[in-house]
Amino acid sequence: MKSISKKAKIIALIVAIIIIAGVVVTLTIGFNFDLRYQEAKEIQLYIEKEFNISDIKQITNEVLGNQSVIIRKVEVYEDSVNIIAKEITDEQKTNIINKVNEKYGTQLSADTTQVTTVTRTRGRDIIKPYIFPLIIATVIILVYMAIRYYKLGILKTLVKTFITLVLAQAILWSLMAIVRLPIGRLTIPLMLVIYVLSLLGLTSNFEKKLLEKKKEEEK
Repeated sequence: MKSISKKAKIIALIVAIIIIAGVVVTLTIGFNFDLRYQEAKEIQLYIEKEFNISDIKQITNEVLGNQSVIIRKVEVYEDSVNIIAKEITDEQKTNIINKVNEKYGTQLSADTTQVTTVTRTRGRDIIKPYIFPLIIATVIILVYMAIRYYKLGILKTLVKTFITLVLAQAILWSLMAIVRLPIGRLTIPLMLVIYVLSLLGLTSNFEKKLLEKKKEEEK
């Protein structure tokens, strides 16, 4: 029992350190958002003919260097392109347009092409659509756990389930803040994976304890 208690204390200490470090990083420098959710600069070029994303990507690599860039075809006929980057100066805009004109024989003008600002998306806005469904799912799961494992103690089962689910998400978000994993399209799926794995671990643990309880009752 002493070794188990010592192991539990070590795990609790590690979890506490991770969460505290995550909170500190979040409060000081914030999360690292994917370019799609950052405040960024955007230009739209009306090429008026078919073009390859790879060609535009090569041009932006030459002009913008190592910046992360999002390139999207727009309009019904996909003959326009949106270029989004963290920063696009007037000089870089002109260079991109000149290279596109050279590549496709277009007559695009830097004077009539504006660099617009894409507003930043807040983290709460990314997860907001999923909050209510997740709350409903959690309530249903808590009810199921209370019924299924009532022999282990309803209150104890509910508290352990809730704390485990919350801690798992807290650890995930703390690690994302610490290692600077971008908040983006994979964030919600990753949250759901951790949520499911937490439930599977809990269920396995409860089933083991329930089996032990039944064996004790049969003696």
